Amino acid sequence: MEFSEIKRKGNTRKKPMVRKGRGPGSGKGLTAGRGGKGASARTGFAHKWYFEGGQMPLVRRLPKVGFSNRFSKDIVVLNVRSLNEFEDGASVGPEEFLKAGLVNKLADGIKVLGDGELEKKLTVRAHRFSKSARQKIESKGGKCEVIAEIKQG
Repeated sequence: MEFSEIKRKGNTRKKPMVRKGRGPGSGKGLTAGRGGKGASARTGFAHKWYFEGGQMPLVRRLPKVGFSNRFSKDIVVLNVRSLNEFEDGASVGPEEFLKAGLVNKLADGIKVLGDGELEKKLTVRAHRFSKSARQKIESKGGKCEVIAEIKQG
């Protein structure tokens, strides 16, 4: 093996550190690569993510839109006509609605609305009832049982 045949192993040589502000001959003297005067030439300067060189930033040019109420409840609705799927005299609630595919999720609660006709006597458990739904269920001899709100988390 000769000295000329020896190969360097990987990236073992680091690039030399550039010494800024060490005279005009260094290539990075005087302003040390920071340009002229101004905030960007000062120590500790970091512009904001929305800074656009002094132009009015996009986030300030666009209008504010909408409002999101963080206290709102996600209530799933179910119509009275959907309850005809169950057997006469059955006691049904959120779990049964989910199994039958009448609702996709339980969310913060289920409200039964009065659209359609009910042909069976049922005991319906839900978080809320509209007046017309309550009237239609009770007119067939059924019961409306209000259950407590579902607690998330």
